[in-house]
Order: sequence, then C-alpha cells, then structure tokens
Amino acid sequence: MRLAVTLEQCWHRVPGGTATSVLRTVDALADRDDVEVVGVAARHGHPAPDPYAPGVPTWELGLPRRVLYESWHRLRRPRVERATGPVDAIWASAVAVPPRSAPLIVTVHDLAPLHHPEHHPRHARSFFERGFALARDEADLVCCPSRATIEDCEAHGFAPDRLRHVPWGVRPVPVTDEQVEEVRRRFDLGERFVLFVGTVEPRKNLPVVLEAFARVARPGVTLALAGPEGWNEDLRALVGDRDDVRPLGFVDDGDLAALYAGCAVFCYPSLLEGFGLPVLEALAQGAPVVTSAGTATAELVDGIGGAVDPHDAAAVADALLAVLDDPAEADRRRRVGRERAATMTWSATAAAMMDVVREVTA
Repeated sequence: MRLAVTLEQCWHRVPGGTATSVLRTVDALADRDDVEVVGVAARHGHPAPDPYAPGVPTWELGLPRRVLYESWHRLRRPRVERATGPVDAIWASAVAVPPRSAPLIVTVHDLAPLHHPEHHPRHARSFFERGFALARDEADLVCCPSRATIEDCEAHGFAPDRLRHVPWGVRPVPVTDEQVEEVRRRFDLGERFVLFVGTVEPRKNLPVVLEAFARVARPGVTLALAGPEGWNEDLRALVGDRDDVRPLGFVDDGDLAALYAGCAVFCYPSLLEGFGLPVLEALAQGAPVVTSAGTATAELVDGIGGAVDPHDAAAVADALLAVLDDPAEADRRRRVGRERAATMTWSATAAAMMDVVREVTA
C-alpha cells in the first residue's frame, strides 16, 4: 500500500499541534511493514524547520503554498501524483484538500473557524470554508480525532456514515527529577507553578487563564505560559507588569516534558479543541489537569475530573484550588492520568488510520 500524505503545515509559521499530531502518526505508519508513506508539500526548496521536519520522503509540487492551496481548492489541480508518483490513497491531513485522483481521506481536526470566524483573517476564513466543503462533499472518508469533532461535523452537514474516529496518541518523554529542577531554576518558576501550553491566540482563552490564576495567586506559586506567539492576541498586554507570570515562548520537547512533570497543575481552558494534544501530554507526564467542559478535552479527563466552564474564571480558579490545596487529590489525578495516557499510543493511532486506508481502497 502506498499512501500520500499532505505535510505542508510543517512549513507554516506556527505549525502547532496539527503538524505535531500528523507527524507522530506518520512516524508510526512508517514503522509498519504494510504501508509506504510519502509526503507532499508546496514548493519551498529548503527543509521544514526542526522539530517539524517530516521523517518520510516528502516531494514538492511546483507551486508556492498560497498558489497551491488556491489551485487545489478552486481549480482542483495539480494531482499529488505529479510529485509522488502513483499512490493507492491520499490522506489530506488538514483542510488543504487536493483533488481526488485516488481514494481520498481528509482529517478534520476541528471546525473552530466556523464557530469563531473573528479569530481569523478574511483569506483564512475563505480557505477553511472551502476546505471543509470539499472534505464534506468529495472525501471518501473523513477522520476526526475526537467524538466532539465528529458531532460537530454531523451538525455541519457531514454524512455520519463517512466519519471515522481516529484519536491522537502520546509518547511520554522520560524525565528525571534533576531535569525538572533544572528547568524550574532556569525559568525561575519558584516552589510551585501552574502551567499553560499553547500558541498565543484567542481560542486558547489566555485572559481567563490569567484571571483564574490571579484569584489563586499566593507566595511561591507562579504561572508559566509555554508556547509561541500566534495571532490576534497581545501576550505582553495581557500579562502587564505581573511578576508572578513567566512567558516562556516556544520550548523544545525535553523542556516541555519537564514542565509537565514538574507543574502543580496544568491549566488548559481552551474555548474549542478538536482533540487537545497538550492535555494528553500533560496526563502522560502525571500532571493534574484543569480543562474545558463541552469540548474535546473533556473526553480526555472523563472519569478523572477537572473539566469546567472555560468562560467562568471563578470556576477555573476553584478547579485549580481543588488540586493546589489537596495533595491527595493531586496524587490521585497524577496516577489515573498516567493510566489513561498509557492506553493512547501513536501505534494505536496508526492502526486506526490503516483501518481507514484499507476501507477506502477495498
């Protein structure tokens, strides 16, 4: 079986969780002996930046990204096979949807641009709307990483019998106590810290994170904000002159694992997620989690606790205190969270994706 996968998001200014989840799935597929994976992207002439460089051969079509996306979505060309050669199936791993020149699978990570169009510039809204329409109308099967996204797709006209649940996985990075202490010192995080991880953009709900933390602030407790600058959000203005908040910017996988392992609680009250990979990564490192009810991240902490109304800063603060002030509850969540994460591996994601590939090629 030869599978072409669109990997253009690896070259985006902010590749984010979409690129990470797709690359880890591609790595797990490449470890199998029943599929050959080839990537396809726009014309760049240089590799994708670390850590987003694909681990499989990736061929470039002869158009720059904006032109390629427009040509795919409006003209329905060029075929991916112009770069990859013959393939048995195409996996559009995001909503840049190439023409259906072979059985076509599209992953819809979330429908956030339809719910919050104000968070995106006009050209991006048009791109997403067209991509969702093509996924709905032309894909043989559509993969979603969560039940919440499946339900959202159904509500937006996707045929239920063409939707498949392919959840993401996690591979915990080994972390020692010495690494945790070194990261704590280097980032000046104090005795205990609350952690947020994510691109700085409106959907991540940073104003509520900061307001909730202000309600629980106490000596020796800091708030660490890990993640790159994104769009439509001014982090410096949000933080102001507070001396108990540490904006860390982008951190590499090793430091991120140590931050998860060392935090007193992970706070992620995002307004809408298609899956919420940082929540699963936090659970895998034993971090107690506070996250959003009513979106995909609630599925990850179902039966563990910590899902609250993301619009209610007081509720988020109370959920933080339930861990900060109760060591026994924190220990329970650490243990149960690790057990949950251990069942969700990238090899399981790859197996689920191969089930979908076999279905479209049968």
